Amino acid sequence: VEVQSQGSQPILVFADDGRSMGLVVDEIIDIVEERLNIEVAGSQDGILGSAVIKGQATEVIDVGHFLPMAFADWFSRKEMRPSASAQSVLLVDDSAFFRNMLAPVLKAAGYKVRTAGGAQEGLAALRSGQAFDVVLTDIEMPEMNGFEFAENIRGDHNLNQLPIIALSAMVSPAAIERGRQAGFHDYVAKFDRPGLIAALKEQTAELRRAA
Repeated sequence: VEVQSQGSQPILVFADDGRSMGLVVDEIIDIVEERLNIEVAGSQDGILGSAVIKGQATEVIDVGHFLPMAFADWFSRKEMRPSASAQSVLLVDDSAFFRNMLAPVLKAAGYKVRTAGGAQEGLAALRSGQAFDVVLTDIEMPEMNGFEFAENIRGDHNLNQLPIIALSAMVSPAAIERGRQAGFHDYVAKFDRPGLIAALKEQTAELRRAA
């Protein structure tokens, strides 16, 4: 992007809780409302991946990568830090890309987050003595997939009441049914951040009612 020394410069402005930052662009081509379906993951910082938007192959910017450049504590300032009573989430995904993308989103929503790079690491974390309120797990993982991971949790009498939410790039009726059989409480598309936060709120609300 070329920053102009005179005249007007197109800028995308993002605001949150009294703060704002501007992302300089060469040109604003169009503004559209579209369901986002990332088809190819990005290979560089600041790019979520590629999607077809209104018939055009489009690179999708990861705004979460740029926000801390304006304010280093955008995702961690005091008013957004989890309190001592915040719900604790274990995020299990073999992809560092998705862990790095989702963890700040969860922390910004007020959750305590611990990540694991696979199902075996996730089981070790669950059995380490640290208490978790909800498990978020990818489905497509090597060695032990998300369904098998959920079945292992359900088979452990110390963990079998723990809510589990599945994350997958592919959400189909067959997969949802397979997940229900494995013991998932909910099934969310990986890039559906609002849907993920809504599912977490629903499960943690159930925990509070049960308590």
